Amino acid sequence: MIGRVALGAALVLVTVSGCGSGDTEQSTLTVFAAASLKSVFTGLEKDFETANPGVDVQFSFAGSSDLAAQLQAGAPADVFASADQPTMDKAVQSGRITAAPATFATNVLTLVTAPGNPKGINGINDLADATLVVCAPQVPCGRATKKVADAAGATLRPVSEESSVADVLTKVTSGQADAGFVYVTDASAAGAKVGVVAVPEASAAVNTYPIAVVADSKQAANAQKFSELVTGPTGRAALAAAGFGAP
Repeated sequence: MIGRVALGAALVLVTVSGCGSGDTEQSTLTVFAAASLKSVFTGLEKDFETANPGVDVQFSFAGSSDLAAQLQAGAPADVFASADQPTMDKAVQSGRITAAPATFATNVLTLVTAPGNPKGINGINDLADATLVVCAPQVPCGRATKKVADAAGATLRPVSEESSVADVLTKVTSGQADAGFVYVTDASAAGAKVGVVAVPEASAAVNTYPIAVVADSKQAANAQKFSELVTGPTGRAALAAAGFGAP
C-alpha cells in the first residue's frame, strides 16, 4: 500500500514538473502590412521567430488604406507597414502611430497582361480596347496609377477599381481582365502567369514604404525588433531579391 502511494506521488511530481518553468510562454505579434509585402514579410517570419523564441508573428495583408482605416477604428496591431507615406500619415494623424516611421523600400508600377500579351499592348496608350483594372484612387497603387497616367497624358477607363494591388493581379491572372497596373514586385512574383509591359512613365510615381510600431502595442519591444529586421541587412536583402528598390 505504501509503495502504491509513493508511486502515485512520484507520478504527480513528474506531471507537475513537466508543466513548469521550462515551457516557453507564447506571445503574438500582429503586423499590418501592405498586400505587396506579403511574399517578403512571410519569408522574414521564420527569421524573426527563430531569433525570438516564443513569439508568433501574425500578418494582416491588405490594401494600405484599408489597414489604416482599421487602425483608425481601433483595431489591435503592433506594427504597420504601408505602401506609401500619405497612408502612414493618416495613421499618425489618428494617434495610432507616434514614433517616427522608418522608410525601408521603394516600388514602381508596371503593366501586366494575360500571358503572351494577346491584345498586343505595348504601352499605356494601347489600352483603349483592353479590359483594364486598376487600384482604387484612395489606395497607394491607385494614386501611383493616376500619376503615371497624368505623366503619359493618358485617360484610363478601367472596368473596375480594386482595393489592393493583389486584387488587380488576380483579375488579370484569372482572365477577368486583359491588363492591369501592379507593382514590379507583384509582376515578378507572378512569373509566367502574366506578361509584363514596361511603362517609362512609372518613374513619375515612385512609392516609398514606411514602417512603424503602433503606439499602443502590447508587444512594443518585439514590434521594434521586427521593424529593425525589416530595415536591417536581412530585410534589405529580401526586399532587393523581390525587386523592391532601396529607400
